[in-house]
Amino acid sequence: MAIAKKEVYHIVRDPFTLALALGMPVVMVLFFGLAIEFNLDRIPIAIFDGNKSPDSRTLIRTFVSSDYFKPRYVLSPSQGVQMLDEGSVHAALVIPPTYARDLTFFGQSSVQVLVDGTDNSSAGSILGYLSGLQLSAVQNQFEAHNLKHPIHVVTRFLYNPELNSRWFVVPGLTAVVIAVLSILLTSLTVAREWENGSMELLLGTPIKPIEIILGKLMPYWVMGLLAIVFVFMMSQVVFGVPFKGSFLIYLLSCLVFLLTYLAQGLLISVLTRKQQLSMQFAMLTGLLPTLLLSGFIFPVEHMPDFFYYLTMVLPARWFILISRRIFLQGANFFDVLPSFLVMCLILAVMITLATRKFKKDVEP
Repeated sequence: MAIAKKEVYHIVRDPFTLALALGMPVVMVLFFGLAIEFNLDRIPIAIFDGNKSPDSRTLIRTFVSSDYFKPRYVLSPSQGVQMLDEGSVHAALVIPPTYARDLTFFGQSSVQVLVDGTDNSSAGSILGYLSGLQLSAVQNQFEAHNLKHPIHVVTRFLYNPELNSRWFVVPGLTAVVIAVLSILLTSLTVAREWENGSMELLLGTPIKPIEIILGKLMPYWVMGLLAIVFVFMMSQVVFGVPFKGSFLIYLLSCLVFLLTYLAQGLLISVLTRKQQLSMQFAMLTGLLPTLLLSGFIFPVEHMPDFFYYLTMVLPARWFILISRRIFLQGANFFDVLPSFLVMCLILAVMITLATRKFKKDVEP
């Protein structure tokens, strides 16, 4: 408790640390929660109607009325290709002159859709939209010719009916923000003591290494809890993300996750002893893996085997899984128990490594 009280004095006298701990989570969640959007709309598309028939206009109306695409009509297919080359549109729809005739005599017809593949994420979204628009266009053509549609497909999305990307991003973004904040704050604590020369004074006291470790973790753990509460309130008030699970289970998972990254930051601080070097290692081992290898953006199941197994040592992977399941699916404790136990194991390893390394450094 004496070490924790000393660390509180350090925090109170450092406005930058206070602003970083309490202000950065709110700013980052608000900023990235609004900026990250996986649902594309108003995609500029060039449309060439070489048929100019009621059937072709019905097809164009299907594209225009979807709000996914913003039409830009062209006079020739080559003009549409030129606009793709210039980057002014992301796709081009080419309706051939024989579109209505083939539909009438053969019962089917073809159109050409050209998609800009330089942006892989946009191209994937466009292809996904085209699949749904194709079904809608077929249904409209059958109705235009007074024919009965042979198949009626009804799709239902569970847990996120509107595929709202905010519901997907914000629970995962909480893990990213808390992880970066925790590892960044605690990575500077022990390194600051060594640089200021005050570590020798601490070692002259009867305090054990584990007590120094826990004493330095406690104040940042409390600050992290406040940040989690702020972020949770923003997810409900600002972004309207539904919370279907137990808040007690979610809070317990947050506690373990927070302690894990605090311990990781402390381990970095013990290993480096330099504040600048600690900060660099904190960003390298905290920010990048949490963003790219935790499942926040890219599903870990589709990664190569090496990276898939590598993600298992990242606490953020397990917490993001827990967070999304509790938020959207209403999972109970036994549903998230395997992920929770893995986080506890990683926490035990981090604290053990930090304590042993610190004890080895201070023993004569």
